[in-house]
Amino acid sequence: MLIASTIGIAYDVLRWEERALISAFKSLGVNPLLIHVKSEPIILTTNNVLEGSVILQRCMSNYLARASTEALEGLGARVINSAEAIAKCSDKLWTASILMRHGIPIPKVAVAFSTEGVIKVVNEFGYPSVIKPISGSWGRLVSLVRDEEELRTVMEHRSYLPGQNSKVHLVQEFIRKPGRDLRVFVVGGEVVTAIYRVSNHWITNTARGGKAVPAKVDDELKELVIKTAEVLGAEFVGIDVFEDPSRGYLIDEVNPVPEFKRTVAATGYDLPRKVAEYLISLVRR
Repeated sequence: MLIASTIGIAYDVLRWEERALISAFKSLGVNPLLIHVKSEPIILTTNNVLEGSVILQRCMSNYLARASTEALEGLGARVINSAEAIAKCSDKLWTASILMRHGIPIPKVAVAFSTEGVIKVVNEFGYPSVIKPISGSWGRLVSLVRDEEELRTVMEHRSYLPGQNSKVHLVQEFIRKPGRDLRVFVVGGEVVTAIYRVSNHWITNTARGGKAVPAKVDDELKELVIKTAEVLGAEFVGIDVFEDPSRGYLIDEVNPVPEFKRTVAATGYDLPRKVAEYLISLVRR
């Protein structure tokens, strides 16, 4: 049974990040309510039992994060991030659509629903191009196609994958990055820290072997990522940014439940404490 509490953390796996956040809250005099969504049912008909609470959403699973947030909001809690923000950020197509409408620069991108449609897009974008699902993290199922034979092979593999997610194909131009991209963290409308993710491979995710190196954020980038978080309605996010040789900064993806263990290790910045301070400030307003 959930009980009313000022501060809480919803999670499915207790990783380094969640342990660090719990420690940060406790160091600030707050003992957070821990909601393990896999073992704690959320009964919606308990009449706003969490009214006035602020819950930090930390589920690894996008589906669990979104569903549990919807339920917690139904009980009256303010969840960081909201279910709407999680949905917008987790769906790469939705993210791109919103950013385009607000004039935020992104790589050339299209959505296709068949092999023939993907071929048409790639013929326009040129080889190599990137094909990826509209949801997912850690670079999973993201493919680089360098010619039509590779494209058809990738599409054949995708056709045998279960679920409707594999039937919607996001096609993105290949950005010739300088051996790195950026992950910038925004908390409460403020850029707090950033890293370069450096790799010889075109996929630079630190979960896939990329090295985290401290990065400086100039005024142009700061303004861009703050606006990105704002138009998506997100309060705590990790924003992935490409550096294009001719166009400058391009927003790639936005993670609404970001990992930050390697960022803290690389920068020394106490991100867990910053997040904890932000949630506490929301309660005090």
